[in-house]
Amino acid sequence: MTWLRALMEVVRSGLTVEETRLEPLLALRTAVGVAVIVGPALWLASPAYAASAALGAYSAGAATFQRTWRPRKVIALGAGAGLALSTFVGYLAAGRLVTFLPLLAVWAFAAGMAWAAGSTAGIVAATTVGSMLVTITLPTSTGRALEHAGVIALGGVAQAMLILLFPIRRWGAHRDALADALAAVADHARRLRHDPTAAFDPEPLMTARDAAAVTPSQARTRPTVLHGPRGLAERILPVVAALADPDVGAPAEGAGRDRARELLGAAADVLDAAARSIRRGTPAEVPPASADVLRFDEEHEVLEGPARQAAERLVALLGEALEIAGSGSTRGRGSTRGSTPAPHGPAGARFLVRPTMFRLVPVVVRSVRREIRRESPVFRHAVRLAAVAVLGYLIATRLPLGHGYWAPIAAVMVMRPDFHRTYARAVARLAGTLAGVALATGVVRALGPDAHLFAVLAVVSAGLSYTLIRTGYAYSQCFTAAYVVFLLAMGGQAWEQTVLERVVLTLLGGVLAMLAYVVFPAWETPRLPSRLADWLTANGRYAAAVLRSHAEPTTEHRADMRRAQLASRRARAAWHEGYDRARQEPVPPRGLTSREAEEAQEALKGFDRAAMLMESLVPRVGSPFAPEAERLAEALEADTAQAALDMREHRNPDWGRVEEALHEWPDAAVDRSPDVVRRGAELQKQALEDLATAVSRTPLERDIGSAREQRRARAAVVAEDDASAPAHRGG
Repeated sequence: MTWLRALMEVVRSGLTVEETRLEPLLALRTAVGVAVIVGPALWLASPAYAASAALGAYSAGAATFQRTWRPRKVIALGAGAGLALSTFVGYLAAGRLVTFLPLLAVWAFAAGMAWAAGSTAGIVAATTVGSMLVTITLPTSTGRALEHAGVIALGGVAQAMLILLFPIRRWGAHRDALADALAAVADHARRLRHDPTAAFDPEPLMTARDAAAVTPSQARTRPTVLHGPRGLAERILPVVAALADPDVGAPAEGAGRDRARELLGAAADVLDAAARSIRRGTPAEVPPASADVLRFDEEHEVLEGPARQAAERLVALLGEALEIAGSGSTRGRGSTRGSTPAPHGPAGARFLVRPTMFRLVPVVVRSVRREIRRESPVFRHAVRLAAVAVLGYLIATRLPLGHGYWAPIAAVMVMRPDFHRTYARAVARLAGTLAGVALATGVVRALGPDAHLFAVLAVVSAGLSYTLIRTGYAYSQCFTAAYVVFLLAMGGQAWEQTVLERVVLTLLGGVLAMLAYVVFPAWETPRLPSRLADWLTANGRYAAAVLRSHAEPTTEHRADMRRAQLASRRARAAWHEGYDRARQEPVPPRGLTSREAEEAQEALKGFDRAAMLMESLVPRVGSPFAPEAERLAEALEADTAQAALDMREHRNPDWGRVEEALHEWPDAAVDRSPDVVRRGAELQKQALEDLATAVSRTPLERDIGSAREQRRARAAVVAEDDASAPAHRGG
């Protein structure tokens, strides 16, 4: 993508309204948290204390809207404590630039490295940098600095208390994650009716697994309905895929295919009913026609062999899903729902463990240590953040404007570890700031000086900002800018000065953030071959683990298979994230063109799907062994590991060991099950050959591949411009 196209996409993305479900009750509660702190501070103390209180309450409230599975009150308390600490420490060093600038650089670098612990930690840490820059101008002594820090921390406490006293849709995000996973499997089952080889995106299942990890205290209060269905969705997915696939399941045509379509449609209806039950807390209601389809008639059943085995397993799993969904409803009707089931699994593994806040410290330390390397996007983000915060502060303080901290705050709050989000947020912040400042300034000019009225308007602006926080950064930032203008007006700042300062310094901060990424980028495009190799290695281990479960069905092999499957999904998610970022970067392809990446991606999806099909037919523990699968597993694991190394070093992959193992596989088998395993292995071999075709190139092709890709991109731009020209002339 060229720079012009990338910047056009940045502007479009920054000003796009995101379709999302608004949460006005949550916004109202959080705005009330701002009001109950700002009001008493203004009445009992002064506008300066009210400004500190507003900063703590607003930032702590905004932190609770981030995507996290921890209790929101904990997030509010943590944000308030971090803001208070940064305020006090910043004041202690604020006397001279020689002490404050090193502290600002170190604090900003640490805030950037916090992204190693997740996006929520990174965003909350960035707000503490802004707090340090703002509030060092308010206190006049160490004692006053402690008071301001206490007031800021009190803002976080107020938000946490409101969350505790007025819970809104408790466990709602966890319910949504689980319901989305079941709905995704239902949608996949419907698509399999018409496309038996349709691919499945495992992201909803990964999100549901993240949501299922809880601390011991959360596990004691988690609703029963959140215990079991995630595991059932994981088990249902390969079963519906095996039932639909003509190679290992129902025949491609005839009565067997019609019966498979009926079962898949009924499975989708049942899963949708379970998803609605979990999301709303109501009993699951399945259409009677779908329930009739799931009844087996032993005498007239047309499915046979592995297809019948998959169908019987599917019906049993759907029954479990309905039982758990029905018994976990909060408004159960009737006595047919059964009693509350116990969580599945051994006593020692009743829930996925999430460390408590204190036990999270060593986990975060290890994550940060892994990212301290020059090529890490998180490390580069931390370096950019520290440099821009210091440079922005120095430049802004030399300008003939007040409130110079706005420039570094604007830069710090828009910067992200990747190119597209940084530039899109910079555009969105400038647009939102212009609109918000213009709106609020007009109101201030019309109403005249009235501190109490401006305090009310600041709270209203905060509520509107919270309401729109998930619809797009520009629209939320509009009311955030208005909120700041009203706070400054409450303190007696002239509106003319506010407009000039806010606009100019926000523009300066956005430009610094953009330039920082150009000077010290962390492009994803050069890392695509490595990410593809990681995905191939993880897929190879998963496929080998499935084969070993067929070779020797044991509990240990099943556990290895599950761990390998999760690792494969993480590698796939990392690839997709990297590929999506690379497509938005204004840099030429290096080592892997976009067409090659798409073809390789489709090949690995097919490889993963073949492993999933074989997983659905893994025999029970103690079943007869299939020793020929063990040799194929070793060959597959060795070849994929070597191919990953070859791809990183731009060599063509080879599958010699896999071909030899398949060649020596016996032609005859006692029953059909080993034939199904071999057919799955052949599908994997075909996928590996497709991958080799996608990434293998002659030396000449390696030299001209990037040039072809650039010419293709330029031709697409010219074609688009030519197509739009007549429309402009006609308009």
